[in-house]
Amino acid sequence: MAGSKEIRTKIKSVENTRKITRAMEMVAAAKMRKSQQRMRAARPYAEKIRQVAAHLSHANSEYGHPYLVKRDEIKNVGIIVITSDKGLCGGLNTNVLRLVLAQMKQLEAKGTGIRVTPIGNKGFSFMGRIGAQIKSHLVGLGDTPRIESLIGAVKVMLDAYVAGEVDAIYISYNHFVNTMKQEPVFEQLLPLSGESLSKDSQGQWDYIYEPDAQVVIDELLLRYVESLVYTAVSENQASEQSARMVAMKAASENAKAVIGELKLIYNKARQAAITKEISEIVSGAAAVS
Repeated sequence: MAGSKEIRTKIKSVENTRKITRAMEMVAAAKMRKSQQRMRAARPYAEKIRQVAAHLSHANSEYGHPYLVKRDEIKNVGIIVITSDKGLCGGLNTNVLRLVLAQMKQLEAKGTGIRVTPIGNKGFSFMGRIGAQIKSHLVGLGDTPRIESLIGAVKVMLDAYVAGEVDAIYISYNHFVNTMKQEPVFEQLLPLSGESLSKDSQGQWDYIYEPDAQVVIDELLLRYVESLVYTAVSENQASEQSARMVAMKAASENAKAVIGELKLIYNKARQAAITKEISEIVSGAAAVS
């Protein structure tokens, strides 16, 4: 059994760790509320522009945007992977990276080339370790991401799609369900398909464009891609803060349990030492008498 001094040192160390995890839990809870507000504010706009853009895929326009044209053969694909910059958020990043890796293996088995754009330090490090072909990347998003900072790295992938270097683009991130549940998602970003329409809005659509179809559609589809990427990042950040808060809460509770066990061991060791001293005193007194 360890000595009393060593046990006291362990107790103090675990108590200090618990203070840190408690502080991180409270910070994550405060950031979680703000990130959820941004996420909920972005969802309605993203959903509406998604529907309008999906309607365009059914419209009989005189101008066919490259984002709406499905390629006959998929030789290369681009994958935008959204993860967090920091760790200590449970299995959040592991789950989405495991999903992306499984999809990459399926694509490689078909002989499809893969280009990746990781957003977030964890995804960038992972893609570098597995030797993936990184087209562009973005790290250091901070707590308040802006479209201006996001679209630069994403535009590299979009330009590759327009140039024919990649024939489809997918995006993967953690979808926020609630504080306790976040689901990794892997979905197609381009080409835009009418499958993204809601069930109650299926049908043929057409529009009158002013000033002309090309200007309107180009601007609309650019906003569509920007909104989807921004919404995905907002969803992932809300998931990150929720997962971190839950992970730090669990760590604090585990630290409390460890402290309780160490104190019990310390009390037993202290009681054994006292009993031994009493026994030695009694034995000495008996020997003298």
